[in-house]
Amino acid sequence: MDILIVEDNDGIAKMLLDCLEPEGFSCRVCGDGHEAIAQFEAQPPDVIILDWMLPGLDGLEVCARIRRNPGEKDPYILMLTARGEEIDRVIGLSTGADDYLVKPFSPKELVARIRALLRRSLRHGGTAEGGDRDGPPPTYATAHFSLDLDRRIARRHLGDRPPEDLDLTALEFNLLATFLSYPGRVWSRAQLIDKLWGDDFFGDERVVDTHVARLRKKVEPQPGQPRFIKTAIGVGYKFEDDRLDA
Repeated sequence: MDILIVEDNDGIAKMLLDCLEPEGFSCRVCGDGHEAIAQFEAQPPDVIILDWMLPGLDGLEVCARIRRNPGEKDPYILMLTARGEEIDRVIGLSTGADDYLVKPFSPKELVARIRALLRRSLRHGGTAEGGDRDGPPPTYATAHFSLDLDRRIARRHLGDRPPEDLDLTALEFNLLATFLSYPGRVWSRAQLIDKLWGDDFFGDERVVDTHVARLRKKVEPQPGQPRFIKTAIGVGYKFEDDRLDA
């Protein structure tokens, strides 16, 4: 697995290399935000360890740019920062980071989080069912959406317009499939984490909000006023659309 380390502190960068390379990871290091974008575009990694405070572009901007244009890979992003306040964790996750680690941190914890991220194969074709059933039906269909789970094709049907293929990451596809499997059901963050990540989850529950927000941008006509993926205040989320026979 290829890891891009984006860290301008030489001592921390060396420490990261010293704890990751003996574990069998292939690592590259760069020291500023602009170089991070260039390396990502030239050779997309599987995981990016991204410092918050960087010269040039800061880590938040690097994260946001990668999420806007993921290219052939949509890498996992682990953000490193000395900031530990709750609001900073929310800001970091809202830009699209998958996990968040506050300095100083234990090298063992870092390796454990990287391994947990890499076990989350959902972006690369895993299923949303967590192994608790023999197999999902081949399609889900509602009045405005259809999913072919075998071919992993998601389409939106709005008004008189022709069906529109949705460009979703594997995790976004699985999240939408989970919602479409039970229209109207309220899902707590903990239930969605269990459904999509299972025992491999290692991080902040607010990562669910990040992925829901990104999914809304792709499926909602007006993401700021969601028509389909509704917030259940104090609980989690639910999907509202009339169910059709699959």
